[in-house]
Amino acid sequence: MRSLRDAQFSILDLVPVRENKSIQSSLHHALALAQHAEKLDYKRLWLAEHHNMSGIASSATAVLLGYLLANTRTLKVGSGGIMLPNHAPLIVAEQFGTLATLYPNRIELGLGRAPGTDQNTMHALRRGRRETEDQFPQDVLEILQYFKDPLPQQRIVATPGQSTHVPVWLLGSSLFSAQLAAKLGLPYSFASHFAPRMLDQAIKLYRENFEPSEYLDQPYVSMGVPTVIAQTDEEAQYLATSPYQRIISMFRNQRGKLKPPIKNINEIWSPAEKMSVDSFYAMAQIGSPETVKAGLKNLLEKYNVDEFIFTCDIYDTDKRLENFELLMNIKNA
Repeated sequence: MRSLRDAQFSILDLVPVRENKSIQSSLHHALALAQHAEKLDYKRLWLAEHHNMSGIASSATAVLLGYLLANTRTLKVGSGGIMLPNHAPLIVAEQFGTLATLYPNRIELGLGRAPGTDQNTMHALRRGRRETEDQFPQDVLEILQYFKDPLPQQRIVATPGQSTHVPVWLLGSSLFSAQLAAKLGLPYSFASHFAPRMLDQAIKLYRENFEPSEYLDQPYVSMGVPTVIAQTDEEAQYLATSPYQRIISMFRNQRGKLKPPIKNINEIWSPAEKMSVDSFYAMAQIGSPETVKAGLKNLLEKYNVDEFIFTCDIYDTDKRLENFELLMNIKNA
């Protein structure tokens, strides 16, 4: 059983847009977080693709990754993930192949099979294309080939892209991608930061069915963990009312920007909504460093993952940077 010191720590940034703040400030904070993560020696930082959400600014994922890469030196960055039904595989391979050519050994491609948005926006993205989630396995294989050395007589070659060997991950919140990642011998990341219900089943399925490949000799799995860490449990619970409000708004179909924390969350949610937030955030670690350290040890003991990939929706940007510094202190203690 590995210890916290042995587990890898990484970051997933949805680039939240804050109430009363500009989108530009969110993009600049994404860079500040990447530079902070690099100094703290995080394993990787990923951005998530979402569309038509006023509270998330990472929709043009590959473009924003280029901004982060240009202003950092060593940090691995990538997508967590690119929602493949929204894109032609060749375009994805060319975009990430270009980034890999400009910044060798620093870019990663995490792929998801959901649209990452609502039905109307999905149609706006695809403009009549007939991509479906069922086509996901074939699209993944197509991208993997674009990153390899071209085959003799290969008719379509990603340029840039060919021979860049960009590391590919599969992401998921159900059993489908776990099974496909095992079959293809790819690393797997479970989206337990928002959909933890099938985490245990997915990890077991992935590990039991894993087939060694040119990419991995043995299974490698990460799990998403929301965090809100402060100097005291009380302060962390106060700061956590910002993500709680975000989740409540999602349940009410009123997606908006990240709100400042409030003193009494019980004035906002109903008992049923509180239960739903607790379920959504079942893997969340909220509290002082001592509280979060105990919680992470419990997660590691239960799931024995190779890596935690952490999210954080604290409203105050300085407190958000401190959250990730306290996390790394926990790991290295």
